[in-house]
Formats: sequence, structure tokens, C-alpha cells
Amino acid sequence: MIKVLVVDDLGFMRIALRQIIEAEGDLTVVGQARNGVEAVEMAETLKPDVITMDIEMPEMDGIEATKRIMGFANPPPIVMVSSHTQEGAESTIRALRGGAVDFVSKSSSFTQNDLGQINKELRPKLRQWAGQRPRRQLPTPVPVKGKALEPTQDNGRTLDTARTGEGADLIVIGVSTGGPQTLPRLLMAMGPVPVPIVIAQHMPEFFTRSMAEFLGQETGLNVFEAASGVQVGPGAVAVLKGGRDWMVAPKADGFVVRGASAPGTVHPSVDTLFRSAALAARRPIAVILTGMGDDGTEGASHFHRRGLPVLVQTPETCVVGGMPSAAIEAGHASHVLSIEALASRLSRWAKSNRIQTSASVS
Repeated sequence: MIKVLVVDDLGFMRIALRQIIEAEGDLTVVGQARNGVEAVEMAETLKPDVITMDIEMPEMDGIEATKRIMGFANPPPIVMVSSHTQEGAESTIRALRGGAVDFVSKSSSFTQNDLGQINKELRPKLRQWAGQRPRRQLPTPVPVKGKALEPTQDNGRTLDTARTGEGADLIVIGVSTGGPQTLPRLLMAMGPVPVPIVIAQHMPEFFTRSMAEFLGQETGLNVFEAASGVQVGPGAVAVLKGGRDWMVAPKADGFVVRGASAPGTVHPSVDTLFRSAALAARRPIAVILTGMGDDGTEGASHFHRRGLPVLVQTPETCVVGGMPSAAIEAGHASHVLSIEALASRLSRWAKSNRIQTSASVS
């Protein structure tokens, strides 16, 4: 049985969340806190497997409570249950940056408290995170599904820097769960680069604007949300608008974002972005970071066939290693690197006149 602590200042929401959580019999609510102070106390005494956390509460809000719980020696994962508004999105991003692992919107464009939406999303996320403790430090790398990959290993491929005398002209990044914690580290370690960067971060529509603003504040870079018709030039970092899919097309002195349609349940689609980048750019670099599932693997195959670099984050250093692991298992990853090594490699290639590409593609 998965033990859940529910934190919300509204009695109605605590009752509703309990009914939703316990509906299928494998999750049980072991405690209900009315504010952040109670949440911290109950998290320590009840030792739940996972916590649902409201944001706006009296005495101590969910952001501060999350930070304090993350200070425990063995903190449980925290899933934020937030308002589907611009203010709620901004607060959610801060909570994710503070250590929360995921979020569910408690409202939608139709109603302030959309219990149907919560019922659809909450239980699967609680099951996914139960028992997975948030990473407090980078662990020692271990083999991935039988493949002994070191943090800076090139996945067994022979790389030839002499194949091209040209540097990168576009960097595309795919990321999902763990993005708010990982992207600032990567971009700050890279610093300004004279190459357009386009990011597909799995998020709903309201949240990517706040994500872009947060990244800009954290890194000092020119970061903005991009949708159809927005141009991305050298030195710019574009976070694709959430909730739908996008592609990139060439344009004078950079690239332009265009709307696209893709199957699947996660948006923006990393596969769609990667496929378009492999066609639109002469020397693009694909990067796959932390995330659940395998989005990005099919798109990376287009880079693989052209002999272009596909850099993936070492799965053991991810909040969730699914996306990088899928690309590795498919044989499309040319480099498996820590965040710091990824940043160093990208910065060097973006600023130099040559990049490494795979000498042979199987």
C-alpha cells in the first residue's frame, strides 16, 4: 500500500483529494495537513511514500514547506497540486526548483477546481513517484541495462573531428520531468553561446511562459517562450510554448518556429522538434535530458542517420532517466555525459569552427 500525505488548506479539497487518491485501493491517505507547518511535522512523523502539496496556504506556503521537507535526510517525493493560472504557474516552477518532483493542475480553463482533471492525472503520478526519493547529490554512475557507460563516455563510437570544419548552427534540447532543476544548471554552465537554442520541455500551455522567465532570471541569458512565427537567432534561448507541438524552419540569421501536429500524449513533442531540426539545420546538435518515457528517441534517429551528434544526460544523474536511457538503448546516443560535461562540450562546439560527429553510423 502506498502511503500519501495530503496538504491543502481547504477542507473540501482535502476530502476530494482523499476520495480520488483512494479510489482504486492501492493508495491510502495517512495524513491531511492544513498548512505548511503541519505538512513539515507530518512528513517527519508519518514518513509517507509521497506527498501532494498545495501552494497558497496560511502560516507557511507550499514552496517553503517543500524546501524544508527537502532538507530531511531521506525526503519523500512531493507532487504539487497547483492553480492553472499565470500566478499558479510561477509558484509551481519555484516549487519544482525547490525540490518538488512533479505537479498536477487543480483547475482548468473550464473551472477553478477541475476534479475530473485531478482524477485523471494524480494517481498515476503518485504511483510513479512512490518510493523514488528525490536526488540530493549526483550518484556514482552504474551500468545502464547492461551497458557500462561512464559519465563522459562516447558510447563506443569512433568519433572523427576532422570530418567537418564547420561549427554547430543550432542546439535543440528535449526534457521532461526534472527540467526545472536541470535546465538552469546546463544553461548557466554553458554561458552565452553564438548559436540558437530551442527547448522542448513537456509542460501545459500556461507553464512554459513562467518557465522561460524563470530560466532568464536564473541564467541572465535571453530566454523567451516561442510559438508560431517567432524567430530564434544566435544567442537566443527559446522555450517552446506548452500544450502543443512545434517544428523549426530555416530563416535568415536563424530559425523560425512553426506549428506542427504530432501523435502522443506529451507536448511539446521532442521527436517533432528533432526531426525538423535535422532537416532545417546544416550542423545541429540534439540534447536529451531527464524525463519519463522515450520522447526524443525517434527524432534522434534522424540525427544518427546523418552522423550528427546526439548528446544525452547520464541516466543515473537524472530525476527520471527514461528519455536518455531510451536513446542509449536504441543506439542513437553519440555521447553520454554529466550536465557539467554536456555544458562544456556544447559551449566548446558552439564557439569553435568544428564539431565532433560519428565516423560510422550503424
